[in-house]
Order: sequence, then structure tokens, then C-alpha cells
Amino acid sequence: MIISLDKKELAEAVVDVSRFAERRSTTLPVLAGIVIVAGDDGIKLRATNLETGIDRKINGTIKEAGVVAVPANTFREITGSFSGSGTITIEHGGDTVVISTGTGRSTLKTLPYEDFPIIPFPEASQANFSISGSVIRNLIQIVAPCASPSTVRPELASVFISAEGGSIKAVATDSFRLAEKKVSVSGTTAPFSLLIPAKNILEIMQIIPDETIEVRSDEHQCAFSSPSMMVTTRLVTVSYPDYQQIIPKSFVSEATLLRKDFESALRRSAVFSDAFQKVRLSFAAGEKKIGIMAQNNDVGDSSESIPAAISGEGIELSFNHRYLTAPLSLISTESITLSASGIGRPMVIKGVGDATFLYLVMPMNQ
Repeated sequence: MIISLDKKELAEAVVDVSRFAERRSTTLPVLAGIVIVAGDDGIKLRATNLETGIDRKINGTIKEAGVVAVPANTFREITGSFSGSGTITIEHGGDTVVISTGTGRSTLKTLPYEDFPIIPFPEASQANFSISGSVIRNLIQIVAPCASPSTVRPELASVFISAEGGSIKAVATDSFRLAEKKVSVSGTTAPFSLLIPAKNILEIMQIIPDETIEVRSDEHQCAFSSPSMMVTTRLVTVSYPDYQQIIPKSFVSEATLLRKDFESALRRSAVFSDAFQKVRLSFAAGEKKIGIMAQNNDVGDSSESIPAAISGEGIELSFNHRYLTAPLSLISTESITLSASGIGRPMVIKGVGDATFLYLVMPMNQ
């Protein structure tokens, strides 16, 4: 194989593809590599860790067709070190690859590409829709941080994506908090539901283009395709919890306040939170204010009040301050609503007038 490629384009492609290679694979060495394919379909770079896989096209000139696999980390370091514009020539012979520019050359040992598994593409289509890459990236990145970092319950370590009529929504929860984000799409999308491991979908969102992409899935795999690449991920096959049941339908107290006021007060109060990062939130209906209190025996205590429009009864709840702060940067409206459903029951945070985003957080024991 002999191919010539643009330095910058190759470096960018290798960074994208190397995300999906195993960091280290002793059982199947090629999983820690990138496969370069030069043939009738052009030049492609491939990698997989058996959880996710990528097939990325790259522009270049094929002087001699062929296939070769090289260690991903080393290849990324080499291609990323070249400066300036120009081309790189990759020439494969025997068990080595020579990577050369006009000023230097590197010789790299290859991996056995024959062992590289086929990257699966969904056969039967359970879901098939098109969406802007920037839109779905925003959708996923808003909710994914709420997925559980533990894989003991794989459904909680995943992002649930579904469609209803003209909207697509994504949901994630770790059982302590939950985020739901909706986006409208043109036309009517056939109903579907996908459950994708959060770590997989976050990696994919890092490299998909802003342009329109096609999403297609079967029972076990989901693929995200554009003219320049295809990325696949396995799906989680267990059922997702019926999270709608835990979203309160009525509230004992609701407060409307400025988002920036709430965020600033939380930041100051967090300094005085205890080992459990607890702050107390009080809805003072008669005084038209929200109180935030925190106490740490080693540091001191803090008490703040924020002007708010409050309806309902007074109530006091304790929360992990990180869980209260997390959604605030995701809300674009100036004002927010805090809706408490009772002692020991979840509180809902929304932007005023924004029906596309909902954040639910469970209180801590008093």
C-alpha cells in the first residue's frame, strides 16, 4: 500500500478514530490499533473496542491499494507532531509502515489486521431518522452527566432516547437526579426508543459533524452516519425505568426566582457545606424568599435569602449542593422555578417558559 494524504486532515482524522481503539489489548492486539484501508471506496480509517466502532473516510491519493493496521497511540503521536502544510506518504511493506514527509520519515511496526473484527451496521431498522449533528450533540451533552458512573445497573449508566410525534427527547438518571431534554424535529418521526451507554454516546458526540446525520438502529446496535464517517455503538437491552412515574404531578410549594441569584447564593453556601455537601433550602411563603443554609463544624455556617415569588406552603428540604447547581448552566432563561412536592419527595427545576428541559433532584435526609 502506498498513499499520500494531507498532513492536517490526517492528523484530525487520527485523533477522531483513535478515540475508539482500545487503550491496551492483550487478547486481540489489533483492537489497540487503527486499520488503514485503501481501495475502490477510497481511503478509510477504522477502529473498534467492541463497544463502539468507527469507519472514517479521508481524502488522499492511492498509488497502490492495500490494508494495514498500526498502533493507534503511536500513530496519533506521529501524525500530530507534523507541523505546517503539505502531504504525508504512507508506504506499507512487510511488517512495517514508513511514514514520510519532505523533511523526515518514521518506520512503524504493524499489527495483524487480519484479526480486526467487522464493524457491525444495523440490519433491520427499529429506528431510522435524520437530525442535525449539532442538535443531537446538544441534546445528549445536556442529560448525559446525570447518568450513573457505575455499571452495576447498566440502564442507569445509559442515555434513553425516544421519539414521540414531532419531538425527540433524551433522558438520564442516576436515581438521585434526572434530566430530560426535548427537541422538535421537522416532520413526523416514527416512535422509537434507544438505550445507549452514556460513555459510548459521549465519545460519539465528540466527533460527529454539525451537518445532518442519519441515525439507524436494530435490536443490538445503533449507527450514526454522515458522508464522511459511520460510528456505531452497542445498545443496552434491558428496560429503562418508567421515569414518568417519579415526576410529580402536583406540588406543595413553588418558587420563581432569578437563576443568577440562586447560582451565586449556592456557590457561596457550598463553602460551608458538610462532608455530605449538604445545603438546606427553605420556601418561606409569607416572606417571599428562598433561604439557603449550610453548616460545617470545621468551617462555620452560612445563611442567605433570595427574593422569590412563592405559592403554596412553607417547606424545608436538604440537597447535595452539586445537584442543585448542575442544571443552572443548562437553563437559558433568566428566571427559574423550584417546585417542591413534599418532604422526602423530588423537587423539579425548570426555566420559566421553557418546556423543553426538566431537571428533577431527590432531597437528602434531614
